[in-house]
Amino acid sequence: MEVGQLRAFLAVAEELHFGRAAERLRMAQPPLSRIIRRLEGELGTRLFERNTRSVRLTASGQALLGPAMEVLEAVRRAEAAVRAADDGEIGLVRIAFAGLSTHRLIARLARVVRHRRPGIQLELSSQNFAQPALRKLLHGDTDIALGRWDVIPAEVHTEVVMRDSLVVALPDTHRLAEAKRLSIAQLAGEGFVSLPPHEGAVLNDRLQRLARKHGFAAEVVQIVPDTQTALALVGAEVGCHLTLASVARNATDPHVVFVPVEDSPRDVDLRMAWRRDDRSPALRAVLQEALNLGEAD
Repeated sequence: MEVGQLRAFLAVAEELHFGRAAERLRMAQPPLSRIIRRLEGELGTRLFERNTRSVRLTASGQALLGPAMEVLEAVRRAEAAVRAADDGEIGLVRIAFAGLSTHRLIARLARVVRHRRPGIQLELSSQNFAQPALRKLLHGDTDIALGRWDVIPAEVHTEVVMRDSLVVALPDTHRLAEAKRLSIAQLAGEGFVSLPPHEGAVLNDRLQRLARKHGFAAEVVQIVPDTQTALALVGAEVGCHLTLASVARNATDPHVVFVPVEDSPRDVDLRMAWRRDDRSPALRAVLQEALNLGEAD
């Protein structure tokens, strides 16, 4: 039994006229009659009683009506699902994001995808640092990585999704807490709370680079595992911390203030990365929504 046979059967069953059913199916009547006879032969029963004046369903034909409709509806659903997948309307997209600075963007992106593309499921995984997120992308364990990287592998494409800049987190009791802007040179001799100096650590690199530019070496008084801990120690007056404006927008500690850095480099923007050979329509749809959010900012 084939889908085409069921379509022909339903057309005749609904029209109860072979000529009108053939017109509806955009075919000639003799081929339609052959399709019905073949179906009856496969089933071993007559589906229609027909003579020169009328066509009516047999009991077997009546019994086939419901199942035939169910089969064609299932076929329509399958076709619609395939079209939706091709159009990027359904699918799974895995996103690995790193750091407090990405949280607001991830939340906005998840809401937008949920409302505009409800057939796409996002699987979100938080990483402590950007380099592990990039490794997951290269190994095929995620579809999108969010972070900041100085070195981008050739097989990966990136786009900026959020402009950013450097700020210094200071305790609210610090002598520079009320400054509108500051130069790293003003912090010579200060103690810094720092994230681990791991491979690809962008903020550590920028701190040491800016300090050298102004003729001193940044003194790290404590290394902490993540940004939240760093800000907690800043609030406790352990030291200051070089971080990002996007982190400042997500922070809530009333004892920590953020002062923009005058000589902030332009290479700390948040990037979205994906594999160049990934042709998933769902991935492309999520990328477009993310880039649209970036343009809105």
